[in-house]
Amino acid sequence: MLVGESPVMQALRSRVTRVGITDFTVLVEGESGAGKELVARALHHVSRRRLGPFVAVNCAALVETLLEAELFGIEDRTATGVSARRGKFELADRGTLFLDEVSDLSPAAQAKLLRVLQDLSVERVGGHTAKTIDTRIIAATNRRLEQQVKAGLFREDLFYRLSGVEVEVPALRARRDDIPQLVEYLLGRHQSTRVLAVSTAALDAMVAYDWPGNVRQLERVLERAIALTQGDLLTVADLPPSITQGYRQVLEDLPDAHDTLRTWSSRYVRLVLDRCEGNKRRACEVLDISYHTLRSHICSRLAPHRMPDGLPGRAQTATREHPYRRVTD
Repeated sequence: MLVGESPVMQALRSRVTRVGITDFTVLVEGESGAGKELVARALHHVSRRRLGPFVAVNCAALVETLLEAELFGIEDRTATGVSARRGKFELADRGTLFLDEVSDLSPAAQAKLLRVLQDLSVERVGGHTAKTIDTRIIAATNRRLEQQVKAGLFREDLFYRLSGVEVEVPALRARRDDIPQLVEYLLGRHQSTRVLAVSTAALDAMVAYDWPGNVRQLERVLERAIALTQGDLLTVADLPPSITQGYRQVLEDLPDAHDTLRTWSSRYVRLVLDRCEGNKRRACEVLDISYHTLRSHICSRLAPHRMPDGLPGRAQTATREHPYRRVTD
């Protein structure tokens, strides 16, 4: 399930719908933990192959000596004690084969994969006849294959075979507005274990964090909270220090005993504007103020107690109250 209503997620779902109904090979690119397999499954679900199998293969985990047998199958008695079995390509016949982390394939494995994609047939190890397959290929990587080709680490001909249609999965930090909905969805998956509410401050801290591990990291953090939070409310104190460090710095350093409400308001407006990457229209929507009011705050002179050096920036600053109706202060 692709969770989120941010513009980038709406664009992603639209692209998945358009690409999914075709039968073309698809290259899914995105950072580790961003949800590339979810996108691949969504492509399969909207395709004409949705009633067929979806077979996922982690190319980084394939042992070189067993790669051919794993992908293409092996015939009976090819070696002592070996029984015939189908490979991943045959298992995905009339369905979808998802090749995750395809950039980790060795040069020899890349050559073998290219031959299968060209002929649309596989020959089992120890076999003498090729079997035609009806399998859609979806490949994924957390590296830019075009850069891998330039570095001589990936075959150019295989790159062109895989990259006819590309789908980019956005990083979590590129869709922060989706974090409240993701938190609700991920906690909901564990309701049978424990029902946990989230404080506004904790949610703000999660929105402010950069999430280098993307959605996978967010899910692990929430699982930790479910296991260790003592009460029924997840607070900032229940989050790992690595998540809350920047958020706490903003809260502790900015307020000053000599600040007027006007000074603090102006600082807050500047923080939100920074979070919105300088987009004034978006900042006005977040703050629910007019453009004229925004300009008056931006142009107002700050008190001598200015924002501290080394401020985490838009990736780690407190922002608006989030539209997450199940949280409490």
